[in-house]
Amino acid sequence: MKISKEQVKNIAYLARLHLDNDRVELFSRQLSQILDYMEQLSEVDTSNVKPMYSPVEHPTPYREDEAYSEFTREDVLKNAPEEDGEHFIVPKVVS
Repeated sequence: MKISKEQVKNIAYLARLHLDNDRVELFSRQLSQILDYMEQLSEVDTSNVKPMYSPVEHPTPYREDEAYSEFTREDVLKNAPEEDGEHFIVPKVVS
């Protein structure tokens, strides 16, 4: 698929990029090559290939989900600038 210089200029305009003519020509060729390669890949029969999210197998480490309390309420509240014994006291931000 051929990407024209006008298309590259339009893409550059939308991306707010200023490209000189040499760059426009370079990107036109490179984008055309990329799209040609994508067309070539689309011709490959992948009907018997299982979909995957990554070409590398990533083992997922599992652990038991256990609820536990690491700190007491008093431990957490002792660092608060202001508290009422059960909750943090914070300035009102919505009127």
